[in-house]
Parts: sequence; structure tokens; C-alpha cells
Amino acid sequence: MTKKLRVAVLFGGKSGEHDVSLSSAASVIQAMDPEKYDVIPIGISKRGEWVKGASSIQMIAAHLNTEILERLQGSLPIASSEKKEIENGPTFSKEEVDVVFPVLHGTFGEDGTMQGLLEIADVPYVGAGVLASAVAMDKVIAKKLFAQTGIPQGAYMYFLKSEIIKNVEVVYAQIESTIGYPCFIKPANLGSSVGISKAENRVELQAALALAGKYDRKIIVEEFIPAREIEVAVLGNDDPKASVVGEIISSGDFYDYQAKYVDGESTMQIPADLPSQTQAQIQELAIRAYQALDCSGLSRVDFFVRKDNGEILINEINTMPGFTPYSMYAHLWAESGLSYKAVIAELIQLAITRYREKSELITTLDMN
Repeated sequence: MTKKLRVAVLFGGKSGEHDVSLSSAASVIQAMDPEKYDVIPIGISKRGEWVKGASSIQMIAAHLNTEILERLQGSLPIASSEKKEIENGPTFSKEEVDVVFPVLHGTFGEDGTMQGLLEIADVPYVGAGVLASAVAMDKVIAKKLFAQTGIPQGAYMYFLKSEIIKNVEVVYAQIESTIGYPCFIKPANLGSSVGISKAENRVELQAALALAGKYDRKIIVEEFIPAREIEVAVLGNDDPKASVVGEIISSGDFYDYQAKYVDGESTMQIPADLPSQTQAQIQELAIRAYQALDCSGLSRVDFFVRKDNGEILINEINTMPGFTPYSMYAHLWAESGLSYKAVIAELIQLAITRYREKSELITTLDMN
């Protein structure tokens, strides 16, 4: 009988996407084949406390079906409730888990910090490594790499928060003369469209810069592009594959946090109603972007297709997209012939493969 893999699923975290992570993680756990995997839930509170055992299960209980909830509770040691379940740091080691699945979105989870911790812990983990995670989270650095790779994108500028405070009138003038109105203002390092605003004039620009500055020291300003919002899922390590192409039809003026997670009125069209040649170009560009950032495991790559001339422009890349069965990533692969359950299994195998390949490299100096 094949030994089951012990998979530690990390969720929660201190980012603004804490609640999204709980939903994603519960979906991942429910999709894992109990004949192949022993799940070890590990939660991270909004204060950064690591919780395990019954406490971690309680964090996601509302998102689990009854069968899975009872199975997780039944797998706990009898004395679990008597043990300390709150930790100040990681609660796993190679002796305890075979692979870690960090279903964490945003800062302190998707930005390279958690990936660095897992590298130090020397355990296989799902998704992009330290470099790709950090670069993809920083929209400015990612855009610079996209440009160097020849991937088309819209016009943008960026400013440090300190620069805006010292020379705000100069910043206003630069934005108005280079980008113009309307424009989008975003924190450079954040996800789920948190802190994003659309500015139609200087008064709105001032408020938008102040809002973005609450979330990051680096603020990006992008041109408004009348376009359709297109997304494609990528899966793989050195030889990644792209899914069919899908379109987001936002319920709002743009696809912000409200439209993504709150009002429930945005829709997905999969496959997108685009010429086959355009879809093939988007898939090719998605893989180029994925490789430009040295991604592994998975990513969702977002594009704009201009309504006036059909030009394809990259928007951003997300190394740990929303991961419920209703999320775009899962829908794209389902339409491509790969079930949610199969995607989870493939991601775990990709993590183990990458870890084994790295383990064969010389990373320390043998002094003997």
C-alpha cells in the first residue's frame, strides 16, 4: 500500500486577504483525495499567531462541508485539546510533513516572505519560489521585467510615498502630463484590488494617492485602458502549460474588491469570445510572462484586450490566485479538461519535483 503524503495546508495570514484565504484553503482541503493525502491544517491569525489542531480547524469550519469537517476533527490526537495550539512561528518540519500547500494571498504569504521561510525549513511547497513571488507581488518590478521581455503593456508611472509628500504638486503635474485622466492608482505591493482607485480629476487623484499610500510605500499610476479583462491560468514548472482564455465581466466600473468578492454580480465567460488567433497570442504571452518571472507551480495571468483595436496588453500576474472551485483559475482548467481535484494533485507533485531537483544542487560549502 502506497504511503499517504502528509500535506500541511497554510491559510489565513495578516494580509487584507485573510478571509479569501480561508475560503480558498477549505476548498483545497475538500478537493484532496483522502486515500492519497493526510491533511494537516495550519492557520495564521490576523495577528500573525500560528494555530494548529482544533484551533486551526475552527478557523475554516464555516467553509467546510460536514463530512470533511468531521474527518479533520476525527484525525486529531485525543490529547489535542490539552496541548498548546498557539505558536509564534512555523509548526512543521520535514519529519512532520511531506509538502506544504501555502494557500495564502497577499502580503506575508504570496510576496516571497513565506516562501523564504519554507526554504529555510527545507520542505517542499506548492507554488512560486522566493524570487517569483516577490517580483510578481511588486507590480513595478514585474512591469520592468515584462518590458525587458517585450511583453506589451499600458503606460504607467510610479512614485515613493515620501516623494509624493515632499513634492506633491510636481507629482500631480507629472501624472497629468504623462498619464492624464482618467487613471488608476494602486499600491505597488498588494492583491485583490485592495487600495485601488480610479481618478477622473485632481481632487480624486489626491484622495487616491492618499488611499494607496496607506497600504504601501510605493504607488503606481496606470493609464485607463478601455478594454476587456482577460485571464488565463498557467500550470507547471520548467514546461508550463496555459489554459483556455476567460473573460471577466465586472459588475462595477472596474474589477475591484467589491466586484470580486462582495456583490456577487460579476460574471465569467469561459472560453472568452475572442478570435482563435487572439486567444493563442494571449496563451503564448502568458507563458512568456510566467517564465520571465521564473514562476513555478501555478499563476493566473491577467490581460487587457483593447476594445478599439484588439491590442493585447498584460496587466499583472498572480502567483497564488483565488483557489475556490468557483474561482477563475479553477474554472479555466475545468474548461481545459483538468478537474479541480486533478489540479490540486498536480500542484503537489510539481512541488515535490522542484524540491528534489533543487536538492541535487550544491548549495553549501563542504569544509571537510
